[in-house]
Amino acid sequence: MSDERVVVTVEPEAAAMRERLDQDYKDALRIRNSLAVSTLRLLRAAVQELLVARTDPKRKDFGQPLTGTDVIGIIEKQIKQREESAEAFEKAGRASQAAEERAEADYLRRYLPKKMDLAEIEAFVSRLVAELGPDFRKVMPVAARELKGKADGRLVQEVVRRATGG
Repeated sequence: MSDERVVVTVEPEAAAMRERLDQDYKDALRIRNSLAVSTLRLLRAAVQELLVARTDPKRKDFGQPLTGTDVIGIIEKQIKQREESAEAFEKAGRASQAAEERAEADYLRRYLPKKMDLAEIEAFVSRLVAELGPDFRKVMPVAARELKGKADGRLVQEVVRRATGG
């Protein structure tokens, strides 16, 4: 066994996002905003968990830097979990817990970047098609990777299908 430590770098965009989360958490503690405190505590823990996980040599993303896209992905995952929990609470007749989950999801949305509109997606995809050719299987993976967290995935797929005839 080696005692060698693996340090995962944090890209500037991700570092700025973590700083904002930390500052907002401190502010929420100071003003005793329990919704913000609990929501940000879980979000900060999820980001830290990903950082720690990337020090595990068994993972495919071992040693990769933490990016802004990673943090956005974590936020989106947390929002989705809360929305699913809210639906489950509603089905169980627990409206107050459902409302609390939805409030946390809404709070988390403030940390997501503004989504691209249809015209912006079409312009991006048309540049990709000009560069890569009208092959759906070449354009779609690049578009999905580049626009992840910036645009609705279903909308991107629809635009790529129209642009490539795929």
